[in-house]
Amino acid sequence: MALKHVKNKIKQKNLSKPFGFVTKITPLNIIGNNLNVSIGDLVTIKSDENNILGMVTSVSSDSFTVTPFSFIEGVKIGDKIYLDENGMKIPVGEALLGRVVDPFMRPIDGKGPIIYKEKIPIMQKPISPLKRGIINEPFPTGVKSIDGLLTCGKGQKVGIFAGSGVGKSTLMGMLVKGSRADIKVIALIGERGREIPEFIEQNLGGDLTNTVIIAATSDDSALMRKYGAFAAMAVAEYFKDQNKDVLFMMDSITRFAMAQREIGLTLGEPPTSKGYPPSSIMILPQLMERAGKEEGKGSITAFFTVLVEGDDTSADPIADQARSILDGHIILDRNLTDLGIYPPINILTSASRVMGNVIDEIHMQKVRKFKKLYSLLKENEVLLRIGAYQKGTDPELDEAVTKKEQMENFLTQIPKQIYTFDEIKNMLFNIV
Repeated sequence: MALKHVKNKIKQKNLSKPFGFVTKITPLNIIGNNLNVSIGDLVTIKSDENNILGMVTSVSSDSFTVTPFSFIEGVKIGDKIYLDENGMKIPVGEALLGRVVDPFMRPIDGKGPIIYKEKIPIMQKPISPLKRGIINEPFPTGVKSIDGLLTCGKGQKVGIFAGSGVGKSTLMGMLVKGSRADIKVIALIGERGREIPEFIEQNLGGDLTNTVIIAATSDDSALMRKYGAFAAMAVAEYFKDQNKDVLFMMDSITRFAMAQREIGLTLGEPPTSKGYPPSSIMILPQLMERAGKEEGKGSITAFFTVLVEGDDTSADPIADQARSILDGHIILDRNLTDLGIYPPINILTSASRVMGNVIDEIHMQKVRKFKKLYSLLKENEVLLRIGAYQKGTDPELDEAVTKKEQMENFLTQIPKQIYTFDEIKNMLFNIV
């Protein structure tokens, strides 16, 4: 009787882990069968060389497609595919602070292993619209032209739009050093490998206090670059749920969309504008809408850099879509660098959609006056340069000419300079 009882117990339990087989291998994907999977499942492909982690990205009646997180060299027809029952989760904890990790939270800074407390899913739903807190507090960044003229709010999502080599990384470093956030999460997605140590040492001065950097470089697979952004946002959400105010910086949204373009085109999606498939556009709000302020919890104030092709924000579909999702945009103008204005923020084309909710009316009046005077200078720049304008013709333009040097000094700031919000307000009020 005892033996029969044991046999019945064994029958009730599945002691062998189910697996499928590799049936086809393409340069970017692996096709398998004989395993019940759904889109988004993690699987492990066991080959003679090593074990390869991948994600199920397409399913049909008799097969499924796996996109690997690494390269597929060494995989053979007939290799076994096992389902990862833990799903897409990453370990997190306070020990992440001060470290540089990959999207799976594995340290890449050579400072030894990290002891984690718990695991959280990478893919989470954005904050419910009715649970979002009202953005009514300013978020000081220490940058004069932003705090004074494009004031951001705690929980706001802002885009930094610029062409290559205009100064995005320098401005990012200034924002990280100057902001008063409790925790700073930086996602470097699709960047060149050499830029990561340069960013840490040159832009951050080697100081990673209360900061974690998640890096997925350009030589990583498209899936690593894609989920590196989601993993970084999950880390920010972990600290937000602990009532922390988090600064989230990501460089760049464009390379994140390019990673999804590679995945989508490989799976047969039709290319649309600039070769981007529909999923590249659809994926942007899935990431961006996870930032914000949540009632009863902390906030995630997010700055996303967007690489603009040819410095034209209207011609790039990713830049255009990002601007429609975000709560503000900061445009870096290459022409301002020729005038020696750094950071080269074009205050006339940039905007903060929550500015009116986070500053008082007097501050808002000063901002309007400053922009009006600066706009007059730009409109009449040619006349002023050739001496065709006669003083006294336009009192407002006369005032703008008188305050030209003061305004340009206000817009100029070296990376090591950090100002408090009140100091910046006083500077602005003294000019106008």
